[in-house]
Amino acid sequence: MTTSGTPTPPNQFTVPGSTGASIPLVAEPAVDRSASMGELVRDVSTQMSTLIRSELELAKLELTETVKTGATGGAFFGVAAVIGAFSLWFFWFMVAWILAIWLPIWAAFTIVFFVMLLIAGLFAFLGWRKVKKVKKPEKTIASLEKTAAALKTAATGP
Repeated sequence: MTTSGTPTPPNQFTVPGSTGASIPLVAEPAVDRSASMGELVRDVSTQMSTLIRSELELAKLELTETVKTGATGGAFFGVAAVIGAFSLWFFWFMVAWILAIWLPIWAAFTIVFFVMLLIAGLFAFLGWRKVKKVKKPEKTIASLEKTAAALKTAATGP
């Protein structure tokens, strides 16, 4: 199965939607009915090795495509966040000018400034509360201590 216009040899596999990288496959040999058990085991191990390598290469190709797609999506979200952050500046400027309809301009901008400080303070407080709840990974530390003790015991002997 290929995605490009060029034909792929029969012993190649190309992942749909990939950049054209292919996985070499071994052509299936003719079955020798008089082969010994050792030769059959060798053939099976060779074919299993090829199969495993091919599966790993396929997984690598698919993961590469997935990571590229995810990174592109993340970049788009990043651009959207930057534009949204800059748009907030215009929003607060607009709020100040709307308040300036009823108040002096200096009072409207002062009110907007203090509202923004209040919102920033609220989010800083909420962030501080969440960070304060972060605890050390006790299970991981205990597991590492057990592993270290087992390695010391194994190294020094019983």
